[in-house]
Amino acid sequence: MAEFRVFVSPFLCFLLLLPHPSHGGWFSNPKQRGSVLRLKSEDVDQVRFDPTRITQLSWRPRAFLYKGFLTHDECDHLIRLAKDRLHKSMVADNDSGKSMQSEVRTSSGMFLKKAQDDVVARIEARIAAWTFLPTENGEAMQVLHYELGQKYEPHFDYFRDKVNQQLGGHRVATVLMYLSDVEKGGETIFPNSE
Repeated sequence: MAEFRVFVSPFLCFLLLLPHPSHGGWFSNPKQRGSVLRLKSEDVDQVRFDPTRITQLSWRPRAFLYKGFLTHDECDHLIRLAKDRLHKSMVADNDSGKSMQSEVRTSSGMFLKKAQDDVVARIEARIAAWTFLPTENGEAMQVLHYELGQKYEPHFDYFRDKVNQQLGGHRVATVLMYLSDVEKGGETIFPNSE
């Protein structure tokens, strides 16, 4: 059993993708369950990514590294959008689904609005093309900031409470995008990866 470490930064942005669009709540454009969702051809034509930059880190769980997914300008833009709006990060309560503070997660963070501007919309379209999951299935991107000694303890990106399950179901993918770099620390660890 291998342990993979990806050295990252104190600024982190991620998008969580759900198996189907919500019927309300955080998501827009609700679709009838069982309908087929397709990326619009004009979106696919505008999105370019290089599959030679992808490295498989683990198959169980599936974890891939895409080097250069964001440009330096995109990283700086996301940091600027978030910098003055960061608050103590919360976790979802396992019973109620409500947000609550916890020592399990000590970072600060904020959520961007979906398609908040052209840069955010372009990144969301790139994520949709890369994951083969439509933008309608994604939650809003969250920007996180970790100071020295802050953490998010080992966890799974799924919900046990009924409230969050009704808002879109379990997450099927998490996309982590590191916006800055540090000399030491800041890694994400998949402790049980194969």
